[in-house]
Formats: sequence, structure tokens, C-alpha cells
Amino acid sequence: MDKQVKIFKTPAELARNFAAYLADSIVSSSKKKKPFIIAVSGGSTPELLFSLLGDQYADKIPWDYVQLFWGDERCVPPEDSESNYGMVRRKLLDSLRIPYANVHRIKGENDPEKEADRYADEILSNTVHRDKLPVFDIVMLGVGDDGHTASIFPDNLDLLYSGRICEAVSNPSTGQKRITLTGRVINNAENIVFIVTGLKKAEITRKILERDPSAINLPAYNIVPVYGTLKWFVDKDAGSLLHTT
Repeated sequence: MDKQVKIFKTPAELARNFAAYLADSIVSSSKKKKPFIIAVSGGSTPELLFSLLGDQYADKIPWDYVQLFWGDERCVPPEDSESNYGMVRRKLLDSLRIPYANVHRIKGENDPEKEADRYADEILSNTVHRDKLPVFDIVMLGVGDDGHTASIFPDNLDLLYSGRICEAVSNPSTGQKRITLTGRVINNAENIVFIVTGLKKAEITRKILERDPSAINLPAYNIVPVYGTLKWFVDKDAGSLLHTT
């Protein structure tokens, strides 16, 4: 596995560097006349990133080559404040000239089980496949204090090995329904990028990156690309307990 860890002084610096990395990746793909397939995540640092992309990269990236998906979504309407799609729309999409057909949202207002199946079909129809699984150019991920990533929580580790593309799940703390990509799909990506900030994430970041045996049953620990590259973009606080700092 090719693993890269990049540590930045602040979340803002992290967002700037990730935006530049993403822009370079999309431009490179466009020069090959190849669609760029990305699954994005929610969270405060991605929100900063999407604002930056909307402000500074609206005219610098060939957005018509981007096929935009979500790694997970809460089962709420798109206008709800908890909607990952809604956040990306407000912070990024409203600033872009991106074809409507290129934006593939999870319809959180629909029946979760049926929507998981529908979204799986939409993914399969718009991606190339490897090992009978879709291939994303980038899957963006965060990590929770409990080690969850996307909406794969420690109490449903079976989703790491599910034969389905998407699954409907419940947040164990709140009971809220969510829809998530499964582990085999995430691990089939060309690039998996964790974006992690804040002191609250320092211990979980250390455990996962340093392969602490006590973390072996945490979902994020088990995100290991089969063919691609694993990247961690972390700020100084989140990386403060790493022995490499």
C-alpha cells in the first residue's frame, strides 16, 4: 500500500493544499479526455475546502469533466442543514458552471433501502469497473472520534466487506438513517484521502496511522486501498501525537 501523510499548520492551509491537489488531478484527467470521478464527504474542514474551491477555482477547473458523487449522506431532504449535498451545493455548486447531469446526489428524502439500491445503480452507470466494483479517482473521507468513516460505524463492520455498492445504515448514537458507500467500494478507489483536523482527532489519528493493534476493529483502520494510494491530509493539531511530527 502506498501511504502518504501530509501535515499542515492550520485547517486553512490544509484546504488550500487539498484544493491545489484536486485541481491538478482534474486538469490532468481532462487533458486525457477522461471523466474525473470523485466521492466527497461532509464535515467542517470539507466545508472550508468547498468554499475555497467555489471562491478561487470556479474558472480554473474544467468542471464539465467532473462526475460528483457523495460517500455518504444523512436521510434528510436536500434543504436540511444536516444534508451533505446541501452543504456542498451552498458552498461550491452554486458558484460553478457544472452540468446538472454531472452531480449525482444521494436522495436523502427517499426510502433509505430503495435509495441505496438506486444510488448504486447510478454509480455503476457512470463509472468504470474493476473487480466488478466501481472505480473512483478520489474518495474523500473523514474520521470520527469513534473511528467511523463515511457512515461505516464500529457496530457495523460488516459494511467493510459487503457485496453491495451502497447500504442503508443507522447512526448508533442518534438512530438517524444514513446511506453510505461500502468498504470494498472505497478500497477500490485510485486515491483515498482522509481529511482530519483538530486536537479531538489526535488520538484516533495516531492509532490508525501508527497501526495500533487496539484500533484494528475501527472502520477507518480498515480502509486500505487494494490498488490505489492512501493519503492523509491532517492539520498540526490532529497530527500532534504522531511520532513523525
